[in-house]
Amino acid sequence: MPNRLAQETSPYLQQHADNPVDWHAWNPDSLRLAREQDRPILLSIGYSACHWCHVMAHESFEDAEVAAVMNKHFINIKVDREERPDLDQIYQAAHHMLTQRNGGWPLTMFLSPDGTPFFGGTYFPKQARYNLPTFPDLLKRVAQVYAENRAELAEQGRHLIDALAETVPRLNPAEISLNDAPLASAVKQNVGYFDSVHGGLGGAPKFLHPAELDLLLRRSHTTGDKQALHAVLFTLQQMAHGGLHDQLGGGFCRYSVDERWDIPHFEKMLYDNGLLLALYCDAWQSSGNPLFAHAVDQTAAWVLREMQSPEGGYYSSLDADSEHEEGKFYVWQRDEIRALLSAGEYAVVQPYYGLESAPNFEHHAWNLRVSATLEETAEHLDISAEQASAFLDSARKKLFAAREQRIRPGRDEKILASWNGLMIAGMAHAARVFDRPDLLHSAQRAMDFVRRTLWRDGRLLATYKDGKAHLNAYLDDHAFLLNALLELLQAGYRSTDLAFAVQLADDLLARFEDSQDGGFFFTSHDHEVLIQRNKIGSDNATPAGNGIAAQALLRLALVTGETKYAEAAERCLKLFFPELQQAAGYHSSLCTALAEYLQPSAVLVLRASSQDRTVWLNALRLRYLPGVLTIAPVDDATDLPAAIAKPVGDRTTAWLCHGTQCLPPITGLGELLAQLA
Repeated sequence: MPNRLAQETSPYLQQHADNPVDWHAWNPDSLRLAREQDRPILLSIGYSACHWCHVMAHESFEDAEVAAVMNKHFINIKVDREERPDLDQIYQAAHHMLTQRNGGWPLTMFLSPDGTPFFGGTYFPKQARYNLPTFPDLLKRVAQVYAENRAELAEQGRHLIDALAETVPRLNPAEISLNDAPLASAVKQNVGYFDSVHGGLGGAPKFLHPAELDLLLRRSHTTGDKQALHAVLFTLQQMAHGGLHDQLGGGFCRYSVDERWDIPHFEKMLYDNGLLLALYCDAWQSSGNPLFAHAVDQTAAWVLREMQSPEGGYYSSLDADSEHEEGKFYVWQRDEIRALLSAGEYAVVQPYYGLESAPNFEHHAWNLRVSATLEETAEHLDISAEQASAFLDSARKKLFAAREQRIRPGRDEKILASWNGLMIAGMAHAARVFDRPDLLHSAQRAMDFVRRTLWRDGRLLATYKDGKAHLNAYLDDHAFLLNALLELLQAGYRSTDLAFAVQLADDLLARFEDSQDGGFFFTSHDHEVLIQRNKIGSDNATPAGNGIAAQALLRLALVTGETKYAEAAERCLKLFFPELQQAAGYHSSLCTALAEYLQPSAVLVLRASSQDRTVWLNALRLRYLPGVLTIAPVDDATDLPAAIAKPVGDRTTAWLCHGTQCLPPITGLGELLAQLA
């Protein structure tokens, strides 16, 4: 019989609905049951695309004997970290404090009935391996310790709660003067992690670090730092060539298990790809490298083809596994490829994807990565680059068509406000840079879905699936959507988007800002009371909500002329400034906001006929202008705020404004480009 999880909206929870484990969702009834029965809680946190979550589920949660031990000793609660990032953040931090080790998923925590953790880990095997105890033995031991050592555990819990509280930043009573010292420090720290051989920041496992790369690219543009620019462009080149990048279907996986970007954990997350879309656009503007344009085109094609719901919102992720094997959908046997292609196509594909080398994946298989440039391949085969490109293109199409016949990885079809914000921003940015009306339409559809479905009675909800929207939205939901609306305003001005941006920003200030110390809590003032209320400034796989909130509020102040938004961003920066001084590299999105505060973006308003608009915008698209906010309303746009309400005249005219100071109206494209330079 299905357990209680069958009624949940999360596909991850529904995956466990038929387990013999007596699973509960995290809710008041489950917590009350633990208190009434005075039983410890076994809290298991994961997500649907997680490979090791599946492994632990198959080994233990689907096993009747293991489930019997769990059911006997614990109230078992399953949490989707994507729906409840508030819980995940708290218990990942608690895990680190208890074990002095990094966390991850699945996260396995044991809690007292009041929610205070007393022991934890990540993956535990059913049979002893990886120097880990068996999960059944661990369960019995934890239950025994809880029964026999209540006083000691209660004392440990009090210390842990105090330690968690100490991690929330407090405003220094001394006056703080913001300066640019952390910016140089962040660049130095991040460049110091740069792998000059394979690209990327740090070693294996190798993650994407989009906030850090974005900061490095911006600072290289501002300061002329060629080392920082090289770190970004080389990293993005190696990622695009690597097995992390789906060479046939587009899109990037979450991270690489090796330093060369060869083999990923194969899950594809919406948030990674939204962030990388914008970053590859900027890299193309900075370098003109066609590889970066190709990465944008392929990633956007994957989003349109596989990740947008018929209702408009973007789905969350694709699983790492298919047919219970990680990566099976994506990898190839060499003979399988040879049989699908013509002799000419295979002659190009073999060196291009490294098929003449040893297999790079399990079961003598290849995960495709670019191993030789097309120019090198053409020279080796003594054919023209055009011939090689044509062979490669036709081969890709055949391989993709054949792969489409395989059993597909699962898709998590819940729609998250925060991750939709990241993808909307990425798609809108790509639409603007590459003049892609189809991508703009996709982004606008997604935002319209959010406004129609997740904005209810003046407040934002976090998640939607199967007709049900629920859960209080978090800081990241508000900040990422606000940033996305500002990207949409630049890609195709709509008054409804500006009105929604103002609503979200006002809600952000009213429900999340710390009125005493500044900055924004991760949860709203009326959120469920948990053992900690976080206020996070450091970046993770996604940029910090405080960093993106500060960036977006500064830009919204420029568009609307409302100083309250810039003042809230300033309070946020002052709160986190001591952390920036100590560890700037871990706070790259806040450093980007600091740079925008110290040197505010310019606002470029363009009023033009449709023909001239195309010419002028095409010229702007070729330039990387991170410090310029471009608004180009159509001629009949109404309800423009005073800051951007420029008149429509007989000639195409641009207004370039820094703060409250505007240059005289510019009526020549050459003059505008000279001013921007």
